[in-house]
Amino acid sequence: MIGATSEEKEKVEHELPFAVMIFTLMAATGISPYDSWKRLRKLSFLPFFKKEADEVTRQVEVLGKDPLTVMSQRGEKTNSKPYRNFLGGFVSSVRSGGKLVDYMRSQLKSIFELRNISMTRQIEKIATLVEAYSVMLIVVLCAYILFVVFSATNLMQMLGQSSISISPTLAYLTAFLLMPFLSLVFILIAHNMQKSPFENLQDIYKKALILAIIIGAVLTIVIAIPGVSDTLPIGIAEIFTIGLIAISLPSAIQYYRMSRINYNAEDSIPSFIRDVTESQKIGLSPEKSIVQATKRKDYGYFSKFLDLIQSQIEWGVPLRKTFENIRKKIRSWFVVVNFAMMVETIEIGGNSTQALEILSEYSEKERELQVSRRELLRPYIILAFVWSILIAVTTTIVALTTYLMTSVVSSSLTNVAVAAMQGQMKLFSIGIILQCWISGFFIGKISEGSLAAGFKHSALLAATAYLSL
Repeated sequence: MIGATSEEKEKVEHELPFAVMIFTLMAATGISPYDSWKRLRKLSFLPFFKKEADEVTRQVEVLGKDPLTVMSQRGEKTNSKPYRNFLGGFVSSVRSGGKLVDYMRSQLKSIFELRNISMTRQIEKIATLVEAYSVMLIVVLCAYILFVVFSATNLMQMLGQSSISISPTLAYLTAFLLMPFLSLVFILIAHNMQKSPFENLQDIYKKALILAIIIGAVLTIVIAIPGVSDTLPIGIAEIFTIGLIAISLPSAIQYYRMSRINYNAEDSIPSFIRDVTESQKIGLSPEKSIVQATKRKDYGYFSKFLDLIQSQIEWGVPLRKTFENIRKKIRSWFVVVNFAMMVETIEIGGNSTQALEILSEYSEKERELQVSRRELLRPYIILAFVWSILIAVTTTIVALTTYLMTSVVSSSLTNVAVAAMQGQMKLFSIGIILQCWISGFFIGKISEGSLAAGFKHSALLAATAYLSL
């Protein structure tokens, strides 16, 4: 990797465990190091290592360089220390005549241990980000409270005569520009920290975008044109809440159905590979081993994909073609990678039983890491609902308290306070609901790694905010 950026470095270290796994599997089946690089060129789900394999092959076959020399040069140019260490050890092991499989297995173990440590650190960073977001929401709450207090008393008039300028325009900018912008900044930071476990979610985003354009135009007409909202049987806050939920709900339902199937596939794929491995040990052919493994009945939603695999194999469809057909239906990167490695191992032949045993062992470990990670992040979903209720209820209570205080101090201020309070509460009710809706995407990103997961949270948070108000 030449001139690697931090983003490229992150991609390298994300793909490295699986690339090392593939090298280990190929070494276990007797494939030479250079042939392993050539086979990596077919693996499009590891884009960085596919690119690296293309470059290694080009320098060997076009420029006539020695494969080990090329690997040494790539190691010197990479910005990723784990990748550099892997290539250096790889070359040293081959040149010294050591047993490559043993080196690969030790490297694989080391990399997965580092992944475990890295995951713990990442969760700590996410926890810090959530705490910072909580502080930001507290600032939002304080800003809303101040605006409500200023608008519901004669402080506005007093401030208007002083050098401090507080106008309705500032309230609008705070509620509809500044606060959403701050939330989007946090979402962007979370996006750089968390990668989605699913691929090809564009259809979910497109559906939400189309609905957002249509509903946004309708809401703009209702709010911007005087008198339109007065003719409707419900208020602006209700219309706004319904509109936001309508944007999120179809995409939330689609994501829920998709994620349910793919999470089930992630839970099932290590067991499936283990079943194939055990069938291989008793002497069944690879195809019969896969068919035998598909007959297990406790795979849940993943069973329909296994039924498809079984039927295609029985009809004589090549294993790689079967994989390509399944890949079009599965969006989980973890499932795709493990299934592809299993197919690659079986196609190579050789000592595939040992290679499948290695694959089974580490796919189970990787799955445990993913499950543990999601469980540790899940409590932050509860925090989001606490934030929404707190902002909505506290702002409402402060507004009512301010109104009661003005009525006690001076009855002449009561009508003015009521009118001001109603206007500001209508404005900030919409702002609070919008803020909570956006927070749903932040929660979806930190809890599941995907913005698409935020649709269900955003719909629930918008409804929670409205009910709290």
